[in-house]
Amino acid sequence: METMILTKQYRCIHSASCQCKKGHLSEDVICLVFQQLNWNPKLIATLSCVCKWFDDLAKRVLWKAFCRARAPKMMLDLQSSGSHSVDGNWRALGKLLIYCSGCTKGGLFNNIHIPGHFVYKTRFSRTSGKSFLLPQCRTDILYVSDPCEHLDQGDEGDVGFFRGIFKSFSMSKVRKMLIKRGAQLHPTEVCPYCKAKLWSMQQAEMIPQSASCRLGAYEDCIEYYVCLNGHVLGICTLLPLSDSEEVSELE
Repeated sequence: METMILTKQYRCIHSASCQCKKGHLSEDVICLVFQQLNWNPKLIATLSCVCKWFDDLAKRVLWKAFCRARAPKMMLDLQSSGSHSVDGNWRALGKLLIYCSGCTKGGLFNNIHIPGHFVYKTRFSRTSGKSFLLPQCRTDILYVSDPCEHLDQGDEGDVGFFRGIFKSFSMSKVRKMLIKRGAQLHPTEVCPYCKAKLWSMQQAEMIPQSASCRLGAYEDCIEYYVCLNGHVLGICTLLPLSDSEEVSELE
């Protein structure tokens, strides 16, 4: 039988009517353009919608460059185990860096509806991540964001959303403990960043008291999930500032 040699196809084959079927600029040129645009995430997302070729380029190259530009030290750490990729892909991580997922009524966090939205800048901390882990799991590496505050949410009070990512989650002690405890994956909801199934850390009784202290939240009003790729999303009810704390903030 004659062997068929298939060459890599750079022409757009998305549809017969696609305007870019005559071919594309080289990847290097496109990267130079986006470098000048400071790896603008909205433009990367727009480019991904043009055709399959651009979508593939964005997944492989542009989102990776965006993540490295937005959080260089964090990305070096996440890849320091020798991996050239991250759990859940670069596009998912890029979205996690800049998007607060909010929640829908009847979804993961049942009692409230707050639309998701983009955030201009968020601090992710490896030190803060330790506060979200049980003592026996604190050799794991978890980056967690400061809470995104949504104030005056009626009966729910001041609500905070936080998100994060584990390094090498497939090898983590948290994952092993979830499996050992027989934690069940959520039957319907999935990670808003990578669409993977989710474990409830509250259901597995794996949320330490130190998490509420770190967030400045009520101890019994914190819940978070971790997906199969190690992305974290959570919600808490924030404690009100005392008069003295308000004064110190103004100073």
